[in-house]
Amino acid sequence: MTQTTVPVIFDLDGTLVDPAGGITGGISAALRELNLPVPGQAVLNSMVGPKLSDSLLHLANVPETLVNETIERYRRHYKETGIGQSKLYPGIFELLEYFAESGRAVAVATQKPQSIARLVLEHHKIADFFVSIRGAADNESLEANTASGKVEIVGAALADLHSQPAVMVGDRHQDVAGAMANGLDCIGVAWGFAPDGELEEAGAVAVVQTAAELRIKIEELDAVRAAALSEVQNDGSL
Repeated sequence: MTQTTVPVIFDLDGTLVDPAGGITGGISAALRELNLPVPGQAVLNSMVGPKLSDSLLHLANVPETLVNETIERYRRHYKETGIGQSKLYPGIFELLEYFAESGRAVAVATQKPQSIARLVLEHHKIADFFVSIRGAADNESLEANTASGKVEIVGAALADLHSQPAVMVGDRHQDVAGAMANGLDCIGVAWGFAPDGELEEAGAVAVVQTAAELRIKIEELDAVRAAALSEVQNDGSL
């Protein structure tokens, strides 16, 4: 990795991988099994990304006493069928392959449980591209809900990269907040689950429409970093 190559920390669902109904379908199935109301599709889509226990409580209005059982049932459905439904977004494999060939370090920071995140990446044959795969605690129960949030997860991935600065790439406001709390810029991707305007309002430095545009934006950050380093070196020689 060259001195001016900016490492990249990716979110997972909605950024690298399209859950294609695997997450929302699993949540719906778990709720139906417990005879709980299933929210509309827009609400279900908004549950992709944040901590599941938070979403069940505050978006699906699941009683607190049933949150843990709902999570257990969801995880069973997701492992059995959800992972197989997911697919990489267009151009993602090629982008990661290009970064690997050019020596750019990449990591994953997701609020999905870390072991499941690895399973998803392995399913799509991209796990080996990443220097670090960081996620939430495997115990998603309500009692564990105070465990690592996005800020801490991004921080852990950044520490694994041994590099500052890096850039975050994500599809929800939590990704932007996690990046900013760690002193990083965040590039938003328009193909994920954020409502219109969410990423811009959260403070994303750019919102891109395609993987090719994402590559260009990251390489622009390389150029900015190179110029800044050159200026510092020149000032130091005076």
